[in-house]
Amino acid sequence: MSFRYIRKMPLVSEILESIPLTPELKDLKRDRDREIMSVFQGESDKFILIIGPCSADNEDALCEYVSRLSRLQDEVKERLILIPRIYTNKPRTTGEGYKGMAHQPKPSEAPDMVEGLKAIRKMHIRAMKESGLTAADEMLYPQNYPYLEDILSYVAVGARSVENQLHRLTISGLDVPAGMKNPTSGDIEVMLNSVQASQISHTFVYNAWEVTTTGNPLTHCILRGAVNPYGTNIPNYHYEDLIGVSVSYISRNLQNPAIIVDANHANSNKKPQRQPRICKEIMRSRSHSKTLSNIVKGLMIESYIEEGSQKIGDDVYGKSITDPCLGWEASERLVRDIVELV
Repeated sequence: MSFRYIRKMPLVSEILESIPLTPELKDLKRDRDREIMSVFQGESDKFILIIGPCSADNEDALCEYVSRLSRLQDEVKERLILIPRIYTNKPRTTGEGYKGMAHQPKPSEAPDMVEGLKAIRKMHIRAMKESGLTAADEMLYPQNYPYLEDILSYVAVGARSVENQLHRLTISGLDVPAGMKNPTSGDIEVMLNSVQASQISHTFVYNAWEVTTTGNPLTHCILRGAVNPYGTNIPNYHYEDLIGVSVSYISRNLQNPAIIVDANHANSNKKPQRQPRICKEIMRSRSHSKTLSNIVKGLMIESYIEEGSQKIGDDVYGKSITDPCLGWEASERLVRDIVELV
């Protein structure tokens, strides 16, 4: 046997009971869910910004950042809904490097999955309590979702996971909006297949149970750019790209068609300072097309307190230890510019 069994994981109920959500926070999530869902259902014309660091690695810095977002949310609440990016799992292309708080509660220490799951739940709850905002997280490991299902208002499936069967089946059982990214190859049909699969009912084995889902009608697309076989980045946020995806999307007669555009990753070639220009171009494209105005529901932005990125161990407070991010001052300006373009 090539596996070395370390310990049996605690039951989900044990962790939820040890780190509970208060009745007040349950009410907060219910109200935020309704507000966010109404955008994807076409009942609200507010615009969504999923914004925050590439990965959440420091609870204090993350919670300070989200509290800053909360103050900004109060300012733009008539037109924008800000959803903090609190990404606690980090996919690694080569399998090396920091894998997120679920693996390592502290980046410089050895992996500890039990403490990691507790740490991400504590951090999400603290961020909710201090900011009044519920967050988005990436579903890298479907089996970990139950530890956060009573907390999250938005879930994303990344470019490397979007073709995975278990991700698609699990998303079909969620009752919050879920974004499926285009794969790193940029294949739009793969992304749309994933949305279609997640909107229908399935029966499968999940966390040692046979389960049946109803399908998630709020599953939608996230455009994040692509990389060709030669390693060159290919953006997919331009007007013609958005129209092409919209036409293919609408032709499938899927429920609640919606596109979120990721302004970083392959769309910016991981140069976060390009995000303001990209976001403004997308907003202008929406103003030139009723189709895009209806289907492009929001943007995803990588932003933190300090601009750029750092190596693990440099310990610059509020600076990304994975992909570089836009700094706070530039992010604040960008949010205020976007609200004028909605």
